[in-house]
Formats: sequence, structure tokens, C-alpha cells
Amino acid sequence: MGMKHSDLHECSQLNELKMDMSILNMISAWHLSGDNILVEQMPIVGGYSGGLEETAICDVASTIASFALLNADIHLGGPIHIRWGTTTNRQSMQVAAATAMALDTNTDILLANQYYTLAGPCTVMNLLETAAQAICDTACGRELLSGVASNKGVRMDMVSGMEARMMGEASMAACGMDIHDANQILDRIVSWYEKFYFNIPQPKKFQDCYIVDEITPTEEYMSIYDSSLDILSNCGIDF
Repeated sequence: MGMKHSDLHECSQLNELKMDMSILNMISAWHLSGDNILVEQMPIVGGYSGGLEETAICDVASTIASFALLNADIHLGGPIHIRWGTTTNRQSMQVAAATAMALDTNTDILLANQYYTLAGPCTVMNLLETAAQAICDTACGRELLSGVASNKGVRMDMVSGMEARMMGEASMAACGMDIHDANQILDRIVSWYEKFYFNIPQPKKFQDCYIVDEITPTEEYMSIYDSSLDILSNCGIDF
């Protein structure tokens, strides 16, 4: 398939805290091949586990299971909200933050998180959602950020490099940030975009917000990106 041993081979646990033979067979084959293994699990906030506290407990247990039962090299989390289908909402980030801090404080395992935004490319909302989660993940001790699946990852051509750029820049800006300062900044950012949950801005597909032949963003998207940086700066982020 063209994959190298150094590439990450990814498989998913079942919700919630379940395994099946297909996962065990896949993992066994990868171990025999000496591959690097990433196991993901996205517990549902408001689903089988219940509320925030219960889902955080489930998230911690799922993470430990990736290493104790499947001998993973990295765990890829991503609490997903049963109503919004995103990882960038306030409740999902509360679960992700508590989970990451608990594990980072008490273990040396490698933690990652997935990014599913409500808004799509070429919108300020999408970039602010991305920045908020990147700040949250970085301040709480995650080592790897995996994104961005815009528009909840369910629409074609709704991904571009600009969202990943924001994820990286926001993460670097949050490095070393005090957790209490990060929490105040996050409250300002999330309060900005969550009022648009029932009226999300119209996104643009990759081919409509990029110069495809050059793989570069359009001037419109660059302007939107700069506007997002201004809003984030007003919320307390120093880029």
C-alpha cells in the first residue's frame, strides 16, 4: 500500500469502551510488522456515558485502553458532542481538557486530539473554532494536533491548509501559557462563535478559496485569516 514502518497506522476503538476481533487482528498484524500505531476514540458527550464528568472518565479509560490493551504508540482523542457533532464546542473542550490534564499529569503517554469544526473554510468562525481547540489542547498537555475536518468532516472539498495553519499558529502562541489565563481567553473566543451555532456562515470549497494551480489561498481567504488574528489578539492571544 506504499506505507512505511515510520508512518502512523490508525484504527479506531468502538464506542464506548468496546473492542471487536477486527481491531485486534489489525493491531496484531501491525505489531508483527513493527509499525507505529495510533489508536483513536471519540467518546460522545451526552451519549452513552452521560454528561461531562462521566464522558471525561470514559475518555481517560479509552486512552488507557489504547496502551494497556492495544499497545498503541499514540492515542488520538476527540470528544464529540451528540448535538453539534463537533470537537470545538464548549462542552467537548471541557472533557478534552480534563482528560488531557489528568493523563499528562500522571503519565508520559503521547496524546493527540482531532478537530471537527461546525463552520467551513473561508470563514472567521471556522478559524476561531480551530484556534480555540488548539489553545485548549496545547495548554492541557497534548503532543499532537490532528486537523482540521471542517463542516464536521461530512462535506466534500471542505478542507484547506489555512485551517491547519491556524491550528499551528494558535498552538505555538499558547505554548507555556498559564492554564487560568488560557481558560479566560478560551471563554472569550468560544463566546464569540457559539452564538452562530444556529446560523453558521456560508463556507467555500477548497477550489473556491484557493488558487488551485498554485495551491495558495485567495486574497479573500488571506483577508479573513488576518481578521481572525485580529479578533484572537483582542481576546488575549499574542501572535
